[in-house]
Amino acid sequence: MPFLCQINLLVLFTFLKYIQPAHYFSLRRKDGSFIFPKYDALPPEIIKQLDWDENYQSTISAQFDISYQAVKRGHIGDEETYGLVQELPIADEYRFIKKYFHPVWAHYVLLLRLLSFKNPFKEFSGWRKARAVKKVAYMDYSLEHKDWANFNSRLVADRPLVSIVIPTLNRYPYMVDILKDFEKQTYTNFEVVVVDQSQPYQKEFYEEYKLTINLVQQEEPALWLARNTAVKLAKGAIIMLSEDDVRIEPDWIENHLKCLDFFNAKISAGVFFPEGSSIPKDRSFFATAAQFATGNAALYKDVFKEIGLFDRQFERQRMGDGEFGMRAFMHGVKSVSTPYACCIDVKAPSGGLRQMGSWDAFRPKKWFAPRPIPSVLYLFRRYFGTKRTYLTLLKTIPPSIIPYKFKKNRKMMLLGIFVSMFLLPIICIQVIISWNKASNKINEGPLISELD
Repeated sequence: MPFLCQINLLVLFTFLKYIQPAHYFSLRRKDGSFIFPKYDALPPEIIKQLDWDENYQSTISAQFDISYQAVKRGHIGDEETYGLVQELPIADEYRFIKKYFHPVWAHYVLLLRLLSFKNPFKEFSGWRKARAVKKVAYMDYSLEHKDWANFNSRLVADRPLVSIVIPTLNRYPYMVDILKDFEKQTYTNFEVVVVDQSQPYQKEFYEEYKLTINLVQQEEPALWLARNTAVKLAKGAIIMLSEDDVRIEPDWIENHLKCLDFFNAKISAGVFFPEGSSIPKDRSFFATAAQFATGNAALYKDVFKEIGLFDRQFERQRMGDGEFGMRAFMHGVKSVSTPYACCIDVKAPSGGLRQMGSWDAFRPKKWFAPRPIPSVLYLFRRYFGTKRTYLTLLKTIPPSIIPYKFKKNRKMMLLGIFVSMFLLPIICIQVIISWNKASNKINEGPLISELD
């Protein structure tokens, strides 16, 4: 498949590019459309549920705000979308950032704009006008899909064969739990395709389960090869992707099928949350999926026929599922995030990608190892181009200095930014190493096989 660097990226509120430089929703799809619906095209019943902001200087800014709200609060429609649009007042740009993101990001954007030699008088003026703006809790008021609770799915009633794909590597103690969860499913017409890369391999492990298991032994530890192999062997018209260290509810399969049917979608993107936690607020309602995770998803097998299998350039590295999700998004494949097909991420301390040495994309274990791992830069450069990749590095590298367990600790993240200043020479070397390795991947091109 050809190199896919996107030159035409969405300009809704321009300042989004500083905070979300490599987001699915900034990509132009193959048919030329973007994700954000035009204000005039939205149904009146949707607009009534959204909050018009009278304090923007420009009416167009207020309309863009409504469009952004619609998508982020769960509107899933097929209206005409915005494309590349005109410049907005600087004050409106800062107002938008203050409304929907932590206040620190307004300072971050101001700094970047000043360092980019933007007019300092206009920047400070726009920033000052937005100083009193408070962040809105728009996630507390998601759009409702009232018919869901009483929806009798024809797809569920038709009982199509579902193929569950699980690659595994040295995690037999955790596989016990997920396989028992599948034994308890309310929907029973499914097979489990397991690609086992474990050493030593234990074929007898699978004999005790009351499941139809299509078992494949794979000698090479290779995650994306394993998933591609499983998809090729799957007998079902619907593929569901799971993992060897998650837990699911008895209605997991049924709710994925119901979501596909209810929204006439091709992908149902389930929700992860860590053990001992709960569903994140921004994933607690139906919405157009902003990510794709191969540990919890359902899709028609024909999607692989349409866009290809997983890219093996991500082998032993991270974000292969992110690339597949971007590819699906660009092809206009409707993907809906559903909180009703959630799973608990146990985060097994060994096996899987941890054993392959690349569990964390941004935190290398050695001083002169690439930061981030090359597949990340391959992904960003391929889809968003060089400038957006620089912005992504600027946003993600400094916080990565702090260990993963402090990832959501804002004070520790801030500390990471200061520490990174002292480690700048080493960090630059790490990034250069990663950039060069990503260049090799780009020159080689995607390793995406087609499904016959």
